[in-house]
Formats: sequence, C-alpha cells, structure tokens
Amino acid sequence: QVQLVESGGGLVQAGGSLRLSCAASGRTFASSGMGWFRQAPGKGREFVASIDWSGSHTTYADSVKGRFAIRADNAKNTVSLQMNSLKPEDTAVYYCAADRLPTLTSRPEYWGQGTQVTVSS
Repeated sequence: QVQLVESGGGLVQAGGSLRLSCAASGRTFASSGMGWFRQAPGKGREFVASIDWSGSHTTYADSVKGRFAIRADNAKNTVSLQMNSLKPEDTAVYYCAADRLPTLTSRPEYWGQGTQVTVSS
C-alpha cells in the first residue's frame, strides 16, 4: 500500500510563496507517479501538477505554469510543490496523489489528507 502525508499549507498574501511537501511510504513508491490536485470551495477537484516515477518528467495545469514547480527529493521518498506568485484564485485544499503506475493518472488510486492553502488579497 501507498501512504501519503502532506504538510506545508497555510495563509499567505497574494504574490507570496508557499511550499507543500508530501511524504510517501510503501513498497511501490519508487515506481509510482505522483502529483497534486486541488479543490476550491464550491468546485470540483482539479489537476495541478505531476511528476513521473523517475522524477525526470513533469506536467502542469495551464493555470499554474510558470508559477508552480513540482520536485522529488534525491531519495525519491518525498515530493514538493513550490508555489510562487500566488493568487487568491489558488486558494483551495491541496491533495497529494499517487498511482502504482509510472505516471499519475487522472483518477489517482491514493490520496493524502489534504492541506489548506489560503491566499489573501
């Protein structure tokens, strides 16, 4: 089984930065695609960013390209989401996600508990 534990959410002013972290454990982590989704109040859960099992390929939603960056650490046991130039529209609960596949799918099998990100204007 894959278990995900998130941290790093909080309150930040527009234009500021925040970094989320997701610690993963489980036998399949080293061969799993991982990434982030978010859900704003009254909206559905949407894709934000993903990274493949090797950490060499990344994908971003158009709304965050150029502002967010996803990375995996050297041990491949955590993934982070660096969020810069934050906007009030980025306010949402952010969820770490993973699949037992080389890349993250549109409907991940495993999810973290979610961490709140609030961007004030």
